[in-house]
Amino acid sequence: MKPIVSIIMGSTSDLPVMEKAAKFFDEMEIPFEINALSAHRTPDAVEAFAKGAKSRGIKVIIAGAGMAAALPGVIAANTTLPVIGVPVKGSVLDGMDAVYSILQMPPGIPVATVAINGALNAGILAVQMLALSDESLAEKFAAYKKGLCKKIEKANEELKGVNFMYKCN
Repeated sequence: MKPIVSIIMGSTSDLPVMEKAAKFFDEMEIPFEINALSAHRTPDAVEAFAKGAKSRGIKVIIAGAGMAAALPGVIAANTTLPVIGVPVKGSVLDGMDAVYSILQMPPGIPVATVAINGALNAGILAVQMLALSDESLAEKFAAYKKGLCKKIEKANEELKGVNFMYKCN
């Protein structure tokens, strides 16, 4: 089995955020890889990774980074594959620095950007991209979406049993 999605993070300290995408890929039975690369500390490795990803069978890259968050943009600059950026919440500006860094890419080098710490949505977006050419995956994803609906329906049923003095049923 060869990976078709690559999850990259600037540091292993980002794993608690990025593992949400990994868990979703497990649920959807999508082969993926996960690695740490730093745009600032390992720039040659980032470039080599990005330039070689497509030839290794990767179809979508998810890149999480905090602070200056250069990683998604550097990867996007070196590949024709879609890149999804995950701004990771840092300690100083609560992730807004990463959001702006990932959003403000120059023309021709787009990076799709999800919410701060939004690795699950990055995984979902990657699945939606892959499902365009994979009917089996499209069916799994449709079932996942139906499950989301059922969760809300169940929650509303449970709320009917919650009592407050002035709650109208």
